[in-house]
Amino acid sequence: MGERAIGSPVLLWFLFMIENHKKIKLAKEIAPMLRACLKHCNLCFRKCGVNRLKGQKGYCLSGDRPVVFRYMTHYGEEPPLSGGNGSGAIFFNGCCMRCVYCQNYKFSASDSGEEMTAENLGNIMLKLQEKQVNNINLVSPTHFIPEIVEALIYAYSQGLNIPIIYNTGGYDSLHVIELLDGLVDIYLPDMRYSFEAMAEKFSETQGYVANNQNIVKEMYRQAGELKTVGEIAKKGLIIRLLILPNNISGTEETLEFIFKEMGSSTYLSVMSQYYPAYNAKLHKELCRRIAREEYDSVINRMNELGFNNGWIQPFDSSFDKSLAGENLEFNV
Repeated sequence: MGERAIGSPVLLWFLFMIENHKKIKLAKEIAPMLRACLKHCNLCFRKCGVNRLKGQKGYCLSGDRPVVFRYMTHYGEEPPLSGGNGSGAIFFNGCCMRCVYCQNYKFSASDSGEEMTAENLGNIMLKLQEKQVNNINLVSPTHFIPEIVEALIYAYSQGLNIPIIYNTGGYDSLHVIELLDGLVDIYLPDMRYSFEAMAEKFSETQGYVANNQNIVKEMYRQAGELKTVGEIAKKGLIIRLLILPNNISGTEETLEFIFKEMGSSTYLSVMSQYYPAYNAKLHKELCRRIAREEYDSVINRMNELGFNNGWIQPFDSSFDKSLAGENLEFNV
């Protein structure tokens, strides 16, 4: 009878209750600190300083309530994130960056989605879990993280028990990322640039490179290398590298940084899907897709450095232009 009492289902339930209690406790501790950031907003590295608690909107086009463009079961993320059941993606309106080539400009450059309370957002998470998705995938969460944490308090109290993905363009405040230690399960940051001048010119992000490198190192410290159960990711870091034409992204230099700071076992997602979206055609450097030589140069450098974990998007592969995060077809 004793052995039956601690059988696998009961043990898993017990471990789930302990983990949920820990996460609720942590979320309640950091929620007031994050909400205080809205008074002179400094949630991203830009620190535009508006009082979002008084209804002012920041550079991100956002006030004090989350605005959701769409939520869905998304099958186009990296294989261990989407798996067979899909990723529970929540796409937030607005963004703290202004990438002239943004593939998600329909919602990143807009505040026209559905404004909601933290409880509404928590119920979306629970609704996605009911569809048996593998995770809750927060797409561009940086500017709404206080409300997201409040939503998680509610969702965890109602039985949310799947991993949380923090899917970001990588211009977050280091202080905010440090506060999220223990609450986020999977970090999915972009490392867009290796040259500050390119980041400022094409994304209006002063100080992007140094800050981006610091937050990715902190994400790695918290979550470590990707861990899976079966083929589904449960915890860890995946770094996305979008190759831009004319070496604007400096992807090879970024690979060298990752190799030096985190090692060649770091999981990468190397993306070839760039096309001249949004305002890219106004810039001669960005008005074309990447060339085969540019793609091959990145892949060759990755191989030279010994990276062997992650996924490569095949050159000139087809993908759905309506949403970023496309199918990546094979393991490195």
